[in-house]
Amino acid sequence: MTQTVDSPTTTGIKNVGSRKVGFISLGCPKALVDSERILTQLRVEGYEVADSYEGADAVIVNTCGFITPAVEESLSAIGEALEATGRVIVTGCLGERPEKILERHPKVAAITGSEAVDDVMMHVRELLPIETDEFTGVLPVTASGMRPERTVPEREATKHGDVFAPTIKLTPRHYAYVKIAEGCNHTCAFCIIPKLRGKQVSRDAGAVLYESFRLIAGGTKELMIISQDTSAYGVDVRYRESEFQGEQVRAHLTDLAVKLGEMGAWVRMHYVYPYPHVDRIVELMAQGKILPYLDVPLQHASPRILKLMRRPGAGKQLDTIRRWRGICPELTIRSTFIVGFPGETEEEFGELLTFLEDARLDRVGAFAYSDVEEADANALPDPVPEDVKQERLARFMEVAQRISTERLAEKVGRVMDVIVDEFNDDEGDAPGTRLIGRTKGDAPGIDGQVYLFAGDFAGKVKIGDIVRARIEDSDEYDLFGEVVERPEWKPNVPQLGHFGGH
Repeated sequence: MTQTVDSPTTTGIKNVGSRKVGFISLGCPKALVDSERILTQLRVEGYEVADSYEGADAVIVNTCGFITPAVEESLSAIGEALEATGRVIVTGCLGERPEKILERHPKVAAITGSEAVDDVMMHVRELLPIETDEFTGVLPVTASGMRPERTVPEREATKHGDVFAPTIKLTPRHYAYVKIAEGCNHTCAFCIIPKLRGKQVSRDAGAVLYESFRLIAGGTKELMIISQDTSAYGVDVRYRESEFQGEQVRAHLTDLAVKLGEMGAWVRMHYVYPYPHVDRIVELMAQGKILPYLDVPLQHASPRILKLMRRPGAGKQLDTIRRWRGICPELTIRSTFIVGFPGETEEEFGELLTFLEDARLDRVGAFAYSDVEEADANALPDPVPEDVKQERLARFMEVAQRISTERLAEKVGRVMDVIVDEFNDDEGDAPGTRLIGRTKGDAPGIDGQVYLFAGDFAGKVKIGDIVRARIEDSDEYDLFGEVVERPEWKPNVPQLGHFGGH
């Protein structure tokens, strides 16, 4: 879906030289990957990326449209960019609902949906044309009559998850998100992702593996595997095979995990539904092939509420978690939950708290239910009053925080691998004295951190290094310790240039 509206005049923008495009990326890691693809194509076609409104000829806003606060944040960002530059192209999930954008901001230049790199670039070219003269232009051109006429691609052509792998990253060099599928086949009552992003479309395993290989060759040490439903990877393509380094690899999560694990980087699984074959993934974790970490969106524990939510595996989570931990005792499990779902009784909320106590999840996030436009849950009877939702959320987080505190305290005294994300030096410290990193059980941006003294390794540890650290203390969400070793990182992928060393 792409929609063109009355765009601002381009008077004063000459059709010569390079153009600068500002970029705002909102929403989840899956949207971040879409932003990386658009930025990559911008650079390929000769556009520069502006680092401020002042230097931008136009702005692209990649929006989120999942929940009401995210919609408002997206609309606010669009308005700010319009006020600053007057030329804004909107893309992303909220772009699938153009009427909502136009109601607030009728002067946007164009609106496209999610994962619409071709559509976005078409509007960029129209808004900010770059000279293509073979003598004075910044891009190579073919002889007259040799370049095919460009047409607007069909929507489904841009929805496939394997359009291309981005070469520009919005994450630090040492970690990256790798999207293995787009869209979702579930019909959860509170969610409109299938309406925004369509049914699931899986990438070929070979494409995912070649992208991962390239990232690790360039110095990436941690890969976050993402999609809407990672466990369902390959279902839509019947697990078809594709080529990777002379072999045929199935588009199945277990086959993919095996091959990714052979590359020697940290491999972290996100958005994993508790399907039976996930047991095999946990076995790979126990063998040290991929990180012992699962991000599993459970949402609730009451069988009746889970059925109202239309969630798979209703009522079986605790048995599944116990089985996984039996396979891999080191497993870290994070999850998210919704409290105050329509019809949730005090007794059913109590079931959720009891589940938390029994499951002892390592990392937990929770949200008070709020209506999402077009979601089926809006029509359910017996909505929970807002004050009750907030009171339940507070009680939930109190239990979750206590469990997190207890789980982290169990790590004190251990020596653990930590990947370094940033420096944390005080004013009087020598450079590189204090560090902030993450264990294998912590994903960036959503989980805890490890605050380290570099000790004898002050000034020797770089951002992106994986060090060994002795854990000396803990609190509700974070760990504290000191570096005791700085081993050399040796992946099973040839390194490019200076990326091979520390």
